[in-house]
Amino acid sequence: MNNQRVWFVTGASKGMGLLLTKLLLQKGYKVAATSRNLPSLRSNVGIESDHFLPLKLDITNSDETKHAIDRTVKYFGGLDVIVNNAGFSYIGSLEELTDEEFRKALDVNLFGTVNVIRASMAQFRKQRSGRIINIASAAGYIAGPNIGSYVASKFAMVGLTEALALEAKHLNVKPTVVLTGSFRTNFLDEGSLNYAKNPIPEYESGNTYKSYAERAGRQPGDPEKLVGELVNLANMENPPVHLILGPDSFQMIMNKRENDLEEFEAFKEVSLSTNLK
Repeated sequence: MNNQRVWFVTGASKGMGLLLTKLLLQKGYKVAATSRNLPSLRSNVGIESDHFLPLKLDITNSDETKHAIDRTVKYFGGLDVIVNNAGFSYIGSLEELTDEEFRKALDVNLFGTVNVIRASMAQFRKQRSGRIINIASAAGYIAGPNIGSYVASKFAMVGLTEALALEAKHLNVKPTVVLTGSFRTNFLDEGSLNYAKNPIPEYESGNTYKSYAERAGRQPGDPEKLVGELVNLANMENPPVHLILGPDSFQMIMNKRENDLEEFEAFKEVSLSTNLK
């Protein structure tokens, strides 16, 4: 294990990003950690070190993101691992969400990730190495009602990780999308979980919001184990393109795959009937 590696972690002022940043610094890694709230980031990390570079960053701004990556490379002399962790969720059906709400969800959860990857690839190409860890969730594989904007962003994150793995393989850049289950972070707290401004009673999305909010603090997953596995992932010689973390996520994804196969087989004749004769 090379604990002189340079990490770049987004969404680091709370939740999983904060835990990961603290663990990395404890292990002696060099960490550039980002947040839109720099004072909160500094205070919550609570560590002053030459190995810690706190950065104020709005990942939806591509120029700002490139500047943050360039500053990291200049400060530490390189870049080895990026973790795209920043994100949030709206509760609301597709009809309920305004154009502004839906686009904001994708701007942060998807296009922010793309901005960080694009900005990092120049350095990774130059050094012919790099690790990319994209934090998705089981919702990147399994849809749920009234979380369509979140699901759309996480399904897309799975696809872009798979595409990146193919196009960057010869550059020795190794991306992994992490499909997490329910871990006891503050992701279900107010601020990370938001309710649509214009609810429509027929969708009963208020019940969805309530059920998610009531699970806050009751999630079965251990976040300390989660971030520990992310460090292990970055040190794997041949990391997987997909990594499921959490027994709940694993079981839900396996069930979804079985259901999909049953549906595909049921309509197989239709699928195979469409070639020119």
